[in-house]
Amino acid sequence: MQFGIGLPISAPHALLDWARRAEAGPFATLGLLDRLVYDNPEPLTALAVIAGATDRIRVQTEVLLAPLRDPVLLAKQIATLDVMSGGRLTLGLGVGGRADDHIASSTDLRTRGKRLDQNLEVMRRLWSGKPYGDDCGPVGPAPLQPEGPQLLFGGFQPAAIDRVGRWGGGLLAAAPPSWAGGLFDTARASWKAHGRSGSPRIVTQVNVALGAPSVIEEARTTMRAYYSFTDRADFMVNGMLTTPAEIRTAITQFDALGADEVVFYCYGTDPTQIDRLADTIA
Repeated sequence: MQFGIGLPISAPHALLDWARRAEAGPFATLGLLDRLVYDNPEPLTALAVIAGATDRIRVQTEVLLAPLRDPVLLAKQIATLDVMSGGRLTLGLGVGGRADDHIASSTDLRTRGKRLDQNLEVMRRLWSGKPYGDDCGPVGPAPLQPEGPQLLFGGFQPAAIDRVGRWGGGLLAAAPPSWAGGLFDTARASWKAHGRSGSPRIVTQVNVALGAPSVIEEARTTMRAYYSFTDRADFMVNGMLTTPAEIRTAITQFDALGADEVVFYCYGTDPTQIDRLADTIA
């Protein structure tokens, strides 16, 4: 099993410190979430800077809200980051369920799933080197792989998870072990139903905070603000893991379910949490 770090969204100025600390440790991935109408760094821009400041560790969107973006420009941005990072980009994709993001991007919340599939079709075509259309040529640069970077799909409904098999991506599951197993099974069933060999990559995300009470309280405050648009903010905050024992238990449970990677998502800004997490998984 591999392990990753979900970078804190409230401290863009500190992300290079986080990235270098994580690369020096036992971590395989650096993840960054996406919102439009929120005070967070834009993930492709931030991960491009991070990729330039690191050598080994992968960079991953968790998840990029592709329906908010123009697919042609997005295809070019993704291919550029893929090439310039030496193929270290993993593209986690989702539809986004927050109305204000879609208002600000002038996109229709009701058709976001259809738009994601349409965007992927356009991007895959451009990445393969085909022209945009009869009166418009190809859009480069070409990514390192003809189909583009490795894909992960976030989601909870069967229709969303079925993209794993349809598009040949993995699953990014932001769910506790108590109900993540069903999501894993749905992804594997989609993979098989679409005639793919082997099995999909399964990545799971858990919210953590390790350190002094002030570190944990900061993480809870930030996380509560992030989820304030829902009626589940307290539920999400209460599910945060705050001790090494809780984290080790979750790792054991996810391992039993067959997860390939666990990404520890940090809302607190203290970078020494990376060292504590490294000690926890050692």
